[in-house]
Amino acid sequence: MEWKLDSDSVDWDELSNLYRIAPLGEKKPADLRTSFGNSRYTCFVYADGILAGVGRALADGVDCSYICDVAVHPQYQGTGLGRDIVTRLRDLSAGHRKIILYANPGKEGFYLKLGFKRMRTAMAIFANPARAVETGLVED
Repeated sequence: MEWKLDSDSVDWDELSNLYRIAPLGEKKPADLRTSFGNSRYTCFVYADGILAGVGRALADGVDCSYICDVAVHPQYQGTGLGRDIVTRLRDLSAGHRKIILYANPGKEGFYLKLGFKRMRTAMAIFANPARAVETGLVED
């Protein structure tokens, strides 16, 4: 596996496809370029020339780092790559007062094993509130 911590050589169409097949939804290549470009920490993992996994963290350098957009190619799911990406982003975020993420429903146990704790006070506003309710991300 080859790890890259910058986006200099990323094929944004390939990254968009990774989110689609992971499956984590549709993300436009231009939007991914912007969101990863605005992130303090990024991880791109390649195996045999293909993008096998990815993740990023928005961070301010002191108070908060938010790990998000972790995705693993179906061919590499179950190999520990997702765990390794989250661990790398968590380690890069060390020193922040808090490191947060939100898990897809049913995946909370995965993050508990990595040292994350459930939050009781998290609140959110989604661009598509009906979908957020439908997928179990928020309560109506």
